[in-house]
Amino acid sequence: MKLVRYILLFLLFNLQNSFANDFNSWKDHFKKKALSNNISEKTFDLVMKDVKFLPKVIKYDRFQPEFYEDTKTYIDKRTSKKKLEKGLYFFIQNKELISSIEKKFNVEKELLLSLMGIETNFGTYVGKMDIISSLATLSYDKRRSEFFTNQLLILLKLIDTNQVDHTTLYGSWAGAFGFFQFMPSTIKNYALDYNKDNYIDLKNSEDAYASAANYLAKIGWKKNQPCFYKIRLKDNIPIKYLNVSAKKLSNKKKLKSFKKYIDNYAELDIDNENLRVAIVTPDKDIIPDAETLNPAYIVYDNYEIILSWNRSLRFALAVCTLKDKIKNEI
Repeated sequence: MKLVRYILLFLLFNLQNSFANDFNSWKDHFKKKALSNNISEKTFDLVMKDVKFLPKVIKYDRFQPEFYEDTKTYIDKRTSKKKLEKGLYFFIQNKELISSIEKKFNVEKELLLSLMGIETNFGTYVGKMDIISSLATLSYDKRRSEFFTNQLLILLKLIDTNQVDHTTLYGSWAGAFGFFQFMPSTIKNYALDYNKDNYIDLKNSEDAYASAANYLAKIGWKKNQPCFYKIRLKDNIPIKYLNVSAKKLSNKKKLKSFKKYIDNYAELDIDNENLRVAIVTPDKDIIPDAETLNPAYIVYDNYEIILSWNRSLRFALAVCTLKDKIKNEI
């Protein structure tokens, strides 16, 4: 038995050494890529000197809630009474700022509150992972290497140009940062130094709220337009109209064109039957033994804007649900 134990320990030791060597080789290759993208060697050496491969990041990447929770469970967890109460308290504490942001960017305060609530529980959980190591791990990994390599390069450039302080970069396992969990490309394209202190701080309510509102406005959010309605589908609906993936919603039509397939159409609070919508059935193809037609939703352009924020059918439904709950209270 001792011999078997020694053999296993020897194999494990060699496997770990081999893995460490592979990651170090990746780091050497990535440094060349970074320098060729006009990132200074000084910044690279400073920021990347302690970077580590994080096995937990791979585990989280393979086991996200969007991949296994049914829609009702997912939404209920993220739009609870406790979450609503916390959001209302946060709004009262920051009412002047949030209302001014709504007016300036034409994005509803309840939407901003909802996104912050679902992303970071109103700033109380912004993540503790070393973002540099998280992005490096996902860049090294093969599943989405190109995407995360680009995100890491963008973040290094933001650090190199003194827009972001690398010592503050602790966030989610996927490399998202701040109260609204911005990825580096989102920081680059939409984040604002709203309080004019020459530094983008997305863990500061002023910069964070303005940046989130700017992002939503720029990608096309339409204020006071609908997001979704839950529907009961009739059995005669063609399967081609059912969207089960968040990558791209297809077969959109004017709402009135779907009327004959919707059992509860008369109960819906509809102002304009000519708006184009899609139908999503978020449990199908994700949840084992899920019904084909239930749950089902008609979704509007604003729903797709939330998909641009996070490509998850359930995430967008949860955001819009919490948004409506907050709106009913403030």
